[in-house]
Amino acid sequence: MRELIINPNEKQKTFFESNAKYTAYGGARGGGKSWAMRTKLVLLALNYNGIQILLLRRTLGELRENHLFPLLKLLKGIAKFVSTEKEFRFPNGSRIKLGYCDSENDVLQFQGQAYEVIGLEEATHFTEKQFIALTESNRISGNMENQSFRPRMYFTCNPGGVGHDWVKRLFIDCNYRNNEQPDNYYFVKSLVFDNHFLMKSNPEYVNTLMALPEIRRKAMLYGDWNSFEGAFFPEFDYEKHTCEPFPLEKSWIKFRAVDYGLDMTCCLWLALTEDRRIIVYRELYESNLIISEATKKILALSPRNEPIRYTIASPDLWNRRQDSGKSGFEIMTSNGLKCLQKANNSRITGWRVMRECLKGYNSLDSRPKLVIFRSCQNLVRCLPLLRFDEFVKEDAADTPHEITHAPEALRYALMSREPSFKKKSAPFSGSIYSFDNPASDNSGYESFIEY
Repeated sequence: MRELIINPNEKQKTFFESNAKYTAYGGARGGGKSWAMRTKLVLLALNYNGIQILLLRRTLGELRENHLFPLLKLLKGIAKFVSTEKEFRFPNGSRIKLGYCDSENDVLQFQGQAYEVIGLEEATHFTEKQFIALTESNRISGNMENQSFRPRMYFTCNPGGVGHDWVKRLFIDCNYRNNEQPDNYYFVKSLVFDNHFLMKSNPEYVNTLMALPEIRRKAMLYGDWNSFEGAFFPEFDYEKHTCEPFPLEKSWIKFRAVDYGLDMTCCLWLALTEDRRIIVYRELYESNLIISEATKKILALSPRNEPIRYTIASPDLWNRRQDSGKSGFEIMTSNGLKCLQKANNSRITGWRVMRECLKGYNSLDSRPKLVIFRSCQNLVRCLPLLRFDEFVKEDAADTPHEITHAPEALRYALMSREPSFKKKSAPFSGSIYSFDNPASDNSGYESFIEY
């Protein structure tokens, strides 16, 4: 076996020496996080016979570029890579397995498995639910010679992302819950200036970070965890905005909203009450459906005796597809989905409408204007996970993409409903909107917030 020689900087040494149950490293770009993570795991594999290690990234592409290729080079002549299992096997029985969690439920593949060490690269790309699920697999495997080894997890992270809040709470704010022990958590802050190799070989990278927009510059250059705001919709309150399913009144107007993608099809069923409240009462949330299959699923979930006034859908369905020469609109209508209308895709205006709707109450009985049945589990799950875009101040981030479909569909739905209104001293525009007819122009925000 050839000799492995490393030269860590001072912050990386501190990371290597930590024996806390949960150790996080990073805070800014260019601090040498990925190198520190994979080197630490390799050192553990070499020094503890039989240790089982799991290294995770959010996507397969990130895993391949950031860790697989560098590890193949680093471990040549030291460990054998088994491509079918995506793992490096060491002569001493140790193992480093590579994995990714592209969607929320991908962590389920690790249930029942045991790893003494788990590494979460770019931890803020993982949800708190995923992190908690992975802690269940962080236990003694029974393969180690050293039976006194304490299972642990390592994290690298930058501010921002879907996991910003839980990482910040545990490692930056140190705001622990009753079942969390403060001594278990340790954070090593690292900036680009700590990475002497990068500062020597590519000093211009600092100028790249300096040129970023202010909010992102504070986060990526200085590791400022307060520069990014947290949830995109802090107004969302589970207790206030969700309820158990109940029978709907026949007189309520019912309509659907669709955000289609091969990676995920989301359809929401909504009802409009006489007092102008909106109830989201059903959802379809399924991946890998071609358009005709998605249409059939939507129709199958719509009872024959349930009148649907219209279905609002993402505008890209009206684009012709290269494979068939037909648009998604044509495919859906030919498969029986009638009254399909193009959504208003004004993103920032739509998010403002949603925000006002979440803040709003009925003036007569103080009930919230938007209520979601708790059976719509994916919409209820995704709304609080949505984060701010790092470049456009009032827009929502479009990653991780898996959580954006349900909020997008809800945005289409709310933008399609505009009450009658009349601005004082404003000339008649020739357009009258009512809750009996969906609107089709871009004037949604101002009219919506006035009712």
